[in-house]
Amino acid sequence: MTTNIIDKDGNSIVASDATVPSDRLFRNAWSLSGSTITEDLTAAKVIFKDKIREVRIPLLAAQDVAYMMALEADSSDDQTTAKNAKTALRNAPAASAITNAANIGALKSAWNTSLLGDSPYA
Repeated sequence: MTTNIIDKDGNSIVASDATVPSDRLFRNAWSLSGSTITEDLTAAKVIFKDKIREVRIPLLAAQDVAYMMALEADSSDDQTTAKNAKTALRNAPAASAITNAANIGALKSAWNTSLLGDSPYA
């Protein structure tokens, strides 16, 4: 049985004939050029941002709870802290480190562990 690899544009190559990236983290950003598969950085950035959006969902929910607790406690400092955390989470996909990443390695390094937790790209 022959295994084919299909890139993001639907182009196909026999897997044994292809030179592929060392990991599959950005598999949906693969682009075929001859027998070499490369990672399309623009497509990888979209995948990266989507992963941030996925990871931040429970983090935003936790900050909603923290904000409501701060309201109940009438703690303006805690309300501000929760609002700032939510703003940072909302702004995470627009981080300049993502925009300025010149290659896949730099993109993987753009994961903000202090904000989002452990990187899925480590």
